[in-house]
Amino acid sequence: MKYKSFSMLAFVFLVTTADAQIKNIYHKGWIDFNKNGRMDVFEDPSRPVDARVKDLLGQMNLDEKTCQTATLYGYGRVLKDEMPTAEWKTSIWKDGIANIDEELNSLPYNKKAVTQYSFPFSKHAHAINTVQKWFVEETRLGIPVDFSNEGIHGLCHDRATPFPAPVNIGSTWNKSLVYQAGSIVGREAKALGYTNVYAPILDVARDQRWGRVVECYAEDPFLIAELGKQMTMGIQDQGTAATLKHYAVYSVPKGGRDGQARTDPHVAPREMHEMFLYPFRRVIQEAKPMGIMSSYNDWNGEPVTGSYYFLTELLRKQYGFDGYVVSDSEAVEFISGKHHVAEDYKQAVKQAIEAGLNVRTHFTKPENFILPLRELVKEGSVSMKTLDERVADVLRVKFRLGLFDDPYVKDPTAADKKVHTRADEELAVQLNRESMVLLKNDKNLLPLDIAKYKRILVSGPLATEINYTTSRYGPSNNPIVSILDGIKAYAGKNSTIAYSKGCEVIDAKWPESEIIPVELTTEEQLQIDQAVAAAKASDVIIAVVGETDEQVGESKSRTGLNLPGRQLMLLQALHATGKPVVMVMVNGRPLTINWENRYLPAILQAGFPGPSAGKVVAETLFGDNNPGGKLTMTYPKSIGQIELNFPFKPGSQAGQGKNDDPNGNGKTRVLGALYPFGYGLSYTTFEFSNLNLDKKEIHNQADVHVSVDVKNTGQRKGDEVVQLYLKDVVSSVTTYESVLRGFERVSLAPGETKTLKFTLHPDDLAILDKNMNRTVEPGKFIVMIGNSSEDIKLKEEFTVK
Repeated sequence: MKYKSFSMLAFVFLVTTADAQIKNIYHKGWIDFNKNGRMDVFEDPSRPVDARVKDLLGQMNLDEKTCQTATLYGYGRVLKDEMPTAEWKTSIWKDGIANIDEELNSLPYNKKAVTQYSFPFSKHAHAINTVQKWFVEETRLGIPVDFSNEGIHGLCHDRATPFPAPVNIGSTWNKSLVYQAGSIVGREAKALGYTNVYAPILDVARDQRWGRVVECYAEDPFLIAELGKQMTMGIQDQGTAATLKHYAVYSVPKGGRDGQARTDPHVAPREMHEMFLYPFRRVIQEAKPMGIMSSYNDWNGEPVTGSYYFLTELLRKQYGFDGYVVSDSEAVEFISGKHHVAEDYKQAVKQAIEAGLNVRTHFTKPENFILPLRELVKEGSVSMKTLDERVADVLRVKFRLGLFDDPYVKDPTAADKKVHTRADEELAVQLNRESMVLLKNDKNLLPLDIAKYKRILVSGPLATEINYTTSRYGPSNNPIVSILDGIKAYAGKNSTIAYSKGCEVIDAKWPESEIIPVELTTEEQLQIDQAVAAAKASDVIIAVVGETDEQVGESKSRTGLNLPGRQLMLLQALHATGKPVVMVMVNGRPLTINWENRYLPAILQAGFPGPSAGKVVAETLFGDNNPGGKLTMTYPKSIGQIELNFPFKPGSQAGQGKNDDPNGNGKTRVLGALYPFGYGLSYTTFEFSNLNLDKKEIHNQADVHVSVDVKNTGQRKGDEVVQLYLKDVVSSVTTYESVLRGFERVSLAPGETKTLKFTLHPDDLAILDKNMNRTVEPGKFIVMIGNSSEDIKLKEEFTVK
């Protein structure tokens, strides 16, 4: 009995002593992370980051180093516990971890991830502090965790501020608004305890069939670079890391096919650099992001995540990237499992780590990567020098983020006032407003006059659908206004609003019904007949059609681009009533709406707006919001035209007649775009004048300053996107017919004129020459100003001597 009492006293003494030691690690101005009672170099905030990294690296053992090369997916994914438990002391992360992804965020579409700690926001900040505290206090060296999360259209967190899909964000062409959106994402992340945001997506969406075009800004690399730069700076100016994705050549899988087939991009080297790597190069060099996500496709037979050329030669040596590279989920596994360039997973790990990968991410346990890596180092197959270099990159980002100076959310209670404020919501709604694109408006049918149309029919399967407002990569659990409810709220007091669905989004045989027509079922015919009857009793029809989150998104590529299901039949039946039909299109990609464009008087592209969808669409239809968005992707008339994009090489999208070809006499295909890149109408009109260049002759490292006047010549206040295109007249290699090199969205009152100024830098004029060197060649250049890639209003020339 005495022995047991002595043992218990000893245990209490040890625990008390340990607790005292942990409490004593927090000193004024520094933290004793390694708990040795003195301030080491890595713990000294006054020392340079590189010195701190070197000191910490020198104290780490193999287990601790390898733990800094893997992601632990958060609660509901891999992590089973909401809060630290005793079992954590025997888990692989007892020696630390590089990052924890999507921790306690109540991930959309994953019921297992629903947690009590996601909301209120202050509760989440406290919870993240608790998890971080465990790593600081319970691991030997106390290396803090980088908490990462998605954020491509708002932070992927329960009730965070929701933005429209990236394809809508692109359609705003508004750089300052995108910066503000990034600032909100960064601020909310920091307030909630996240330190790294996986955004923006810089993929160049060149194939309209691809499922993830909804998550991309555009098909044009310059537009993507400009908006991506603003989003990155917005996030990082709040003290949060931005991680660009998906690097590289990810967005053009063969045939636009998605999912497991996402591979084998048919892209030549010059096109890769000028088109698909251009946004990454520019954003890395101009915005200094702290993160890059490596993609799981190959290029030219080499998996990107196992490529020294992509991850080291290009990324670090040429572009100057100094953050850390995290793999897209399963990218390492694909090196052996799909691409078969490694005999087993262990060799895939070796390829990835030697190529330049810093952190492996996958929805499996982190030890699946860490343990093979340890074996490789012990065997001498991977050198300690290589491992040290990879770990140093991760630690450097953690130091830059201030995690070794203040690893915790300073004021968790403040999160309730910093996340999804009223001002944030107003900005999110403004993003939705500015993303609306008017595609057609015969006889100025829009905006609708409530005094004229007293009986309004709302029809179409997207009128009540709301799933497109929330995605796997965005905020969840926000109140959503359907388009039907938005119209009722706006016009219901002055007009009678009827609703008849008309059809479902898809039919029972879709997508096979796109290639083998199927007779209408009795129920389908009844739905259309009911809508027609309601239409006959109405003054105007608002038909809300398009796609939902089930038809576009990750792993949802298509073989056709018509409106799915019976939606075209519904529109044709409604049109046959003789009543005016306004088509509102909810879409995450360009659609081949040829009949609709020819016969319906008005078409508004809503895209994939956020939860305020109904409010914004109603404001736009009835005139409170004058649509000023522009298309960021070319609308083909047929999938047979793909690839059909801007920019393009001379003659590559030409016609078949004598003007296009000396031997031209063909009439075998449909020509031209349905709507070109940069296209979008307004409820007012604009005029361009006074295009001026400050120089007509320059040397090859000089800037050219361009100015142009734009005037609102209509009766309504409106926004115009002034677009500057550049043509290199003669060059040593074939270049694009023209390239976008400037744009500005400007708001003008009726009769108002503003002068816009652009600067063309040497990089804007540069091409890759025959030796693949980026250079500005002498010769003539043409500056073109317009409001789409095809509607050029003014031209001026200058010469590089």
